[in-house]
Formats: sequence, structure tokens, C-alpha cells
Amino acid sequence: MIFKRSLSQELLQTAIGAFTVLFGIVIAQRITYYIGIAANGSIASNSINTLLGFSMLKFLPMLLSLTLFLAVLLTLTRQHRDSEMVIWFSSGQGLAAWIRPILTFSGPVIILIAFLSLFVTPWATNKSSDYKTQLQKQDELATITPGVFKESKQANRVYFVESFNQLGATVKNIFIQSVQHQKLGVIVAKQGHRETMENHDNFLIMEQGRRYEGKPETSEFSSTTFEKYAVRLEAKETKEPPAKVIQAVPINVLLSVHNPTNNAEIQGRIATPISALILVLLAIPLSFVDPRSGRSSNVAMAVLIYIIYINMISIAQAWLVQEKISPIIGLWPVHLIFLSLTIYLFYRRASQLPLMPRLWNK
Repeated sequence: MIFKRSLSQELLQTAIGAFTVLFGIVIAQRITYYIGIAANGSIASNSINTLLGFSMLKFLPMLLSLTLFLAVLLTLTRQHRDSEMVIWFSSGQGLAAWIRPILTFSGPVIILIAFLSLFVTPWATNKSSDYKTQLQKQDELATITPGVFKESKQANRVYFVESFNQLGATVKNIFIQSVQHQKLGVIVAKQGHRETMENHDNFLIMEQGRRYEGKPETSEFSSTTFEKYAVRLEAKETKEPPAKVIQAVPINVLLSVHNPTNNAEIQGRIATPISALILVLLAIPLSFVDPRSGRSSNVAMAVLIYIIYINMISIAQAWLVQEKISPIIGLWPVHLIFLSLTIYLFYRRASQLPLMPRLWNK
């Protein structure tokens, strides 16, 4: 009982550490990606957090699966290095006896992975797609970032605002440069706000400002002071909403319509928890480490196996879509390959026969 409690605590601590590192890597990559898009003016800067939340929900099953794999591997590897496994084996317990305590710890997480893969990830993908469609319909003012010059889509107007208020309805210290009828116009104003007319046209109403207008490369220009000045905000062209990606389709819809694409997507979602279970079992014999080998040799091997496993699932999914393999066969050969590898490693480790010079001893 004490041993199992100690094992569970160590697995939990290792899993939290591994998940924190993996989550940090993924979130840093996604933040960089979305900041780049926002800097180009494709999306508003205040939409980054929402898109980032949906994106992390989509990556969560993969992160949890890899976290479990690394947690079991690193925990058991430490016990091999510290010779705690010697005590385990000398007490009459075999390598297979690790399966029950490991599954006791991993089982609830694998169930969570299955729930996320089947229901939450499609929902997040669908909401992310809808949100991006809404962003594409926003006018020019919504995509302006304070302190950054923003060119209009028609390239005939440049905006600059110093700041927005908390609600984003009022802007301060406005600069607009435009070209109309071969004349260059510059408008500066202390503040402004958005107004929507009855015909749904949006205008930026500027207050307490000045407008300069003249012909380029000439000294002819005019200056006008105004109390209020309205500039029509160009709305983005209305486009047909993009077709829903298959990853955003709910599981009940996939089950109701039988075709190669839907079959491949269903089996891909089911493959996520199945692969997590097989990888957890594979980590038990793979955790054995030769003291003479490098400290990270089995970790490097584990990461390589994980990458191969995931890529083989993706390839098999593509073949299902192309009808190169039967939906009855589906992704099961991939799972059987790695399950067979797991059983083989258990057998070789239990029989104390050499398998790999760097990972196994007689």
C-alpha cells in the first residue's frame, strides 16, 4: 500500500512537470503564430486569447497522451537507475506486475483523453472556425492595433490610433492618410468613436481635428478645422462561409453518414485513447536503462517511437480516405504492430535476453 501510494505520487509529480513543459512549448508556438497574424492586420489583437484557447483545447488530447507516456517512462527509469527495481524483482514481483498500478494511475486520464478526442476537440475546432469567420467580417477599425500603422485592404488609406478605451468604442489621437481623386488627404483628431447607421454602414466619427488635402509633388494644399468629421469604414467583402473541416463535425453526424472520410475521422478519434493506452504499457519495458548507456538514451528511443506511431496513424487515415484499405481493417494494424512490440519487449525483458546493446542486459 505504501509502495503504491509512493508510486502514484511520483507519477503525478512527473506528469505535472512533463505536462507543464509540453504545454509551455505548444502555447509559446501558438502565441508566436497568432501574434504574427495580428501584426499583419488579419485578426484583431484582442482575439488572440480566444483563438489560443480553442487551439489549446484541440492539442490537449495529444499533450495528455504524451504526458502519460513520459511520466511512466521517466518514473520507472529513475527506479532502474536507483536500483529500486532490484527490490521489486527480489520480492518475487515480475515486470508484468507493474501493469496494474500503472493502469490504475493512467486509466482516468485515458478516459479523459477519449472524451476530449470524441467530443471536446470537434467542438473547439467548430467554434474556432466560426470565430475566424466572424473575424473576417469585421471592418477596418476592428483590426487596428493601437500604436501600429494599418493599411486598408484597398491600399488607399492608412490608419493610426494611439489607444482605445476599455470597451474599444472610443479611439484617441487619430491619424488617417487617404488618397481620393488623385489628392492626398491627412486627417488628425483628438478622439473619435464608431457609429452604425440605419443601413448598417459603419462610420468613424472624429472630433476636434484638422484635415489637410493637396496634390502630391505640388505646393497646393488646403487646411480645414472641424468639430466632427465622418469617415466610412470599409467593410470586408462578404464571402461564402468556408466548408466545415471534417475535424469539426460532431461524432453523431459522422456516425449517421457512412463514407470514407467520416470513417477515417471516427477511427482517428478512437485511435487517440487507444494509442495512449498502448504507449503507457510500452513505457514499462522501455524504461529499463543500462547504467553504462547515456542517461537519455531510452527517452530518445521513446520519443522516436511516439513520432513513428502518430505518423503511421496519419498515413493509415489517409489511406482510409483514399479507400486503399478497408474500413473494417482501418487503423487496427498500426495498433497491433505496437501492441506486438510491447508484448515482445515484455517477454524479452522477463526472460533476461539481450535485445538492444544499449537498452537491455542479459
